[in-house]
Amino acid sequence: MSLPTTPIRQPLLRAATVLFVLLAGLFGMTAPAQAAPTRVTELGQVHTLAGGSLFCAGSVRVWATTNTDWGDRSILNAQALPMQGLATGSVGTSAGSSLGGPCVVGVRVGWRNVTTGQVGEWRFAVTSGPYGSMQYALFQPTGKGRIVTDVTTDQLNIPSFSAYDVF
Repeated sequence: MSLPTTPIRQPLLRAATVLFVLLAGLFGMTAPAQAAPTRVTELGQVHTLAGGSLFCAGSVRVWATTNTDWGDRSILNAQALPMQGLATGSVGTSAGSSLGGPCVVGVRVGWRNVTTGQVGEWRFAVTSGPYGSMQYALFQPTGKGRIVTDVTTDQLNIPSFSAYDVF
């Protein structure tokens, strides 16, 4: 048994079929877009003394973030881990010293692309305290290839040397 075909029913069925196929193609068969993977490479920690109090010491952590969508650039990131200092002349202490305020140190991240020969550096000052510091980050025009880094501070420090790849 079949439904009788009338002149109005055929165009309605055809339109409904076309609409169904279009909707199925839009919602059922499309895959979500794949984002390029972001890679994070630890570049080490610089153990350093810092200024701001009589004596400050701590570490600055540095890492690189890369993604193929960023072309020939990478992001260099830095963050001080908790630093503590001693201050002199504080009121209410018998020894004349107590835990001090924030610690400040200048950081230099030097980089060189061994594939292309490009070189650069990023200089900034980190302010840290007993809870660490905020994150510092900046795009660098490193070019694609193997990037070697050296991280130092403007105070007595144990530098960090590392490498990462930009694709």
